[in-house]
Amino acid sequence: MSEARRGVLLGFAAYAMWGVFPLYWPLLEPAGAGEILTHRIVWSALVTAALVLLIGRRGAMRGLLRDRRARLLLTVAAGLVSANWLTYIWAVNNGRVVESSLGYFINPLVSVFLGVMVLGERLRPVQTAALGLATAAVGVLTLEYGRLPWVALVLALSFGGYGLVKKVAGVGAVESLAFETAVAAPVAAAYLGWLALSGAATFGSGGTTHSLLLASTGLITAAPLVCFGAAAIRVRLVTLGLLQYVAPTLQFLLGVWWFREAMTGGRWIGFALVWSALAVFTIDAVRHHRREIADAAAAAAF
Repeated sequence: MSEARRGVLLGFAAYAMWGVFPLYWPLLEPAGAGEILTHRIVWSALVTAALVLLIGRRGAMRGLLRDRRARLLLTVAAGLVSANWLTYIWAVNNGRVVESSLGYFINPLVSVFLGVMVLGERLRPVQTAALGLATAAVGVLTLEYGRLPWVALVLALSFGGYGLVKKVAGVGAVESLAFETAVAAPVAAAYLGWLALSGAATFGSGGTTHSLLLASTGLITAAPLVCFGAAAIRVRLVTLGLLQYVAPTLQFLLGVWWFREAMTGGRWIGFALVWSALAVFTIDAVRHHRREIADAAAAAAF
């Protein structure tokens, strides 16, 4: 098997695992979103610390710890990813799987918007059209829901901001997550301690299976990350960009056909606008990438 094909399979596996997360979080009930989040942070910190040692990233980790700018940026990233995880866990366990998928569908467009607002990047006309369609979709869904689709917006903005901060920090995936979870772990551990002292913790009192499932959140978090990291070094970014739609598509299908969440005519119209925006955005991204390759080849010829 070629390295490129192996990379595609690994990337698909990563996004497929993220896509079926809605099946996992309900298994952790009766733990609430806060308890699940804090267990995820603590166990992820332990798992990613072990990964840093196992895959030989200790040197990169020492370099990160010496870099004050990277530490500050990743501390911000820790706050953003914690907010994203908390919102997503709450949404899945409260019947908002479809709305959650919307957040990850519009995330690429939010990332472009943040690039313009924060990094001063320029929008191509087609990208402007895609953002316009996405804005119209949010408007339609706001009218349909009778409120802003705040779950989708929080997920898209927090994850888009997380990606932006990580891009600026320029730190490897495993060591950056190890640092982020290590930063958040003391707060998470304190919260778990408070739950235990108040008698509200389900870990240890909900049975062995329940406790093992909570402990498995670290592995569940690390597994797709490792697959994604292995894919990223084997395939082009455009390919990864196309694969990222696997996760929200699976989430949407689960929301509609497994969890039986309602999809009214207005919601279908809103999602159709989002999918149209993504189609326009993706086609433009592929064409732009091909032009860049052609220009680079022409320049090399001279």
